[in-house]
Formats: sequence, structure tokens, C-alpha cells
Amino acid sequence: MTWDGLVDGTGDGAVRLIAVREETREATVAALPRAAADWVRACGYTAKPGTVLLLPGDGDAPLGGALVGVIGDDDMWSWGGAAAALPNGRYCVEADLSARSATRIALGWALGRYRFERYKSGARAEPELVWPDAADRDAARAAATATRLARDLINTPAADLGPDALADAAAELAATHKAALSVVAGDELIARNLPAIHAVGRAAEKAPRLIDLAWGRKTAPKVTLVGKGVCFDTGGLDLKPSRAMGLMKKDMGGAAVALGLAHMIMAARLPVRLRVLIPAVENSVSGSAMRPRDVLQTRKGLTVEVGNTDAEGRLILADALALACEDKPALVLDFATLTGAARSAVGTEIAALFTPHDDLAESLQRHGVAEDDPVWRLPLWRPYRRLIDSPVADINNAGDSPYAGAITAALFLREFVEAELPWAHFDIMAWNVGARPGRPEGGEAMAMRAAFAAITERFGSA
Repeated sequence: MTWDGLVDGTGDGAVRLIAVREETREATVAALPRAAADWVRACGYTAKPGTVLLLPGDGDAPLGGALVGVIGDDDMWSWGGAAAALPNGRYCVEADLSARSATRIALGWALGRYRFERYKSGARAEPELVWPDAADRDAARAAATATRLARDLINTPAADLGPDALADAAAELAATHKAALSVVAGDELIARNLPAIHAVGRAAEKAPRLIDLAWGRKTAPKVTLVGKGVCFDTGGLDLKPSRAMGLMKKDMGGAAVALGLAHMIMAARLPVRLRVLIPAVENSVSGSAMRPRDVLQTRKGLTVEVGNTDAEGRLILADALALACEDKPALVLDFATLTGAARSAVGTEIAALFTPHDDLAESLQRHGVAEDDPVWRLPLWRPYRRLIDSPVADINNAGDSPYAGAITAALFLREFVEAELPWAHFDIMAWNVGARPGRPEGGEAMAMRAAFAAITERFGSA
């Protein structure tokens, strides 16, 4: 049995799944055999998206099928809900499907089948779906596998996913796709002019490091992904309260999304020169921890006053973004669980997007809608740059204002990106705070599919 519950074969002997919409429910029910229609009406089934209703069979088959409530033909999430709700068995979709609809149904099913069970005992039987005929299996598998990779990494506790283990995960991905990987760790970060990464991670038992993955033809357009890899964030000496620290294993969610997106790019063999940069650290407390009002050096040469040790993510991204820009890529995207202010602005289910490039913003938002992976552009309002001025350094990493925190964080990062380079910053939650169809509570690969579609459109397919 595959983890995604998608199997080869025909629909012979499989339980048929019938899509039904709320607005056309009665017409769909009326087309069923009379006994089944009477059963649906007696059960009061309303076809709410993501819900299922098993239909009675005859003497030879205990099940006559099942209804699946959907919003439309391309509603992947309702099929994810069905994958989680249906009992063990083999199912097939009863419909003539377009390639897009079939692919989205398969992807939704796979994401609905996801479980994080690394620490669970025993296995349980799960439903299986026969691959819809028209589905693009490679695309669905790549997106599902990338999402699983990101979710697994985010869900893994920090005791088992420190900077070293995150580097191991990158190495495994590199080996799968025959990519090159290098890691700079510990005091070597200083020697290699990555001082901010070292300053943030030096207090932890596990040494900080920069993970650097490269793939593709060197002459192809350069696409660089940067992912925040704070494997656990105590807040440093500006210690978080326990309630705020409870989810901080997910503070490497940006790195997880970057690795998942890298998998999609490499699996599709997009004609790009891919680079993935992940500064991996733990923001810990010890005698060597950075202190409030310390002044840090950065790779770009700008000095940073530490206004708050809990604003550490932007410090490590500063070095990584400066490095990313040195070989003049055609596109730089960074992903980070950066601010609570972004969650206040757009909630937990939408990725906040910052970019000075209107065409890039339009593409990412359009593909976010098409891929059910929403992003929403917030302003890089330059006048707010004054809020992170410092009297003793070139810039402050936090400033004193309680307002516009997501914007000032993005403006901080903007200082380390070359102005002419196409760049976008995603401030993501990387976590489902409650279960929804196809999206169980826990780690989530936010903005990943939107970014992949935009990159594919921008640079073409192989």
C-alpha cells in the first residue's frame, strides 16, 4: 500500500464515488436507483463539501457506492476530505474527467491521506483510490511528495530535527535528484563571512550551519530559494513565554517549504539552475547567546543592532539573501515563519507576500488562486523604514514600534537584496491550526504550489 492511497488498475470491483454539489444535489439524487435515492433523502445528506455518504448495495455488494460533496469539478480539498472519511476499501471516481480535474482529485486524495505517524505504534488500513484515467501522475506525485516532505519536517520535534538533521534531509533530497550539496557549519561560518547566522545559532548545542543545494545546467536561468531554518526558537535572551514557545518546532517551516518546492522543480526537470540556501540554527539561551543591543556584522557589510533577540529569523536570512544575490539570479524567493503580525493581517491560512515587483506579485497571486494555495500581497511601504532605524548601527532588527511588524520585517530583508533582482518574500504560518479537508492539523507547505506554478510559467517546462 502506498502512503498516498493511489493505486493502479481499473474500476472493476471498486466502490464508485459520485461527486455531488449542494446546488444540484436533488438532480444527482434523483438519478440514483430509487432505493439509494430514498436512503439519501432519509439520511438528510446535504452534500456539504468534503463529506461522504455511503450508499446501500444489493445482496452481492454491501456498498452501492458513495456520494462525495464537492464545490466543483476542480475541488481537490473535498476529495481530500473523502480520503480521510471513507472506510477501508478500494474506490474509483465515476465521472468523465478533464486532465486538470483528474490530477487535482488525485492530489487532493493524497493530501487527505497524509498522516504524521513517526511516533505512532501500529498501522491501520486506509482507503485506496484507483488513479483517475486522465490524471498527470507525475505532477500529482511530485506535489504530494513535496507536501509530505514539508509537513513531515515541520511536524518533527526539535529533539529529532536540529540543524544537523535538517542538513541530512537536504542531503537526502540532493541524492534523490543528483544535486550538489555543501554545508558550512560552526566557526567556519565566520571564516566564510556568514557572521549573522553564526551569531544567532552559536548559543545552541548543535552548531549553526548554512545548507547550500545546487541543481541544473549552469547556463540555465538561475532560480534561488531561501528558507528560514530556525529549528527551535526560544526567543533567545528575550525569552518567549511558554504559550508562545509551544509551536516553535515549526519555525523552520520556511526551510521545509523551500525543500519541498525544490523537489517539485527537480522532479519536473524545469530548465533552471536551482539553488537552495537554508540557514539552519537553534535560537537558544546560554552564556554565548547574542544580547539585546549587541551590534552584529552581516555578509553584506551592514551592521545590525539587536533590538530583540526574538527577531532572529531576519538576521539569518540577511546573510543568506546577501549570498543569494551575489551570482545575480533571475529570481529569488524566500520563505519564512517570520512574524505574528502577518498572521494578524491575513490570518493563518494565507501566505503574506511582499515584493517590489508588480508583475511577480500578479503571477504569484493568480497562481495562488488557481492552485488553492492562497497568497496575499502586503505593501513594502518605504516610509516605515524609519521604524527600524538605529542610532548606533545601520539598521535595527526589530525597532520599538508595535505597528506594521510584518512590513518592517520585510523592509529589513529588502536591505539585503540587490534592488534590480526580482525578489519576493513569503511570511507564512506553515501550520494548520485546525483540521480541514485535505489539511490535517499540523505542518503545512504554504505558498509552495503557487510558487511552483509561477516559476514554471516564468521559465517554461523542460
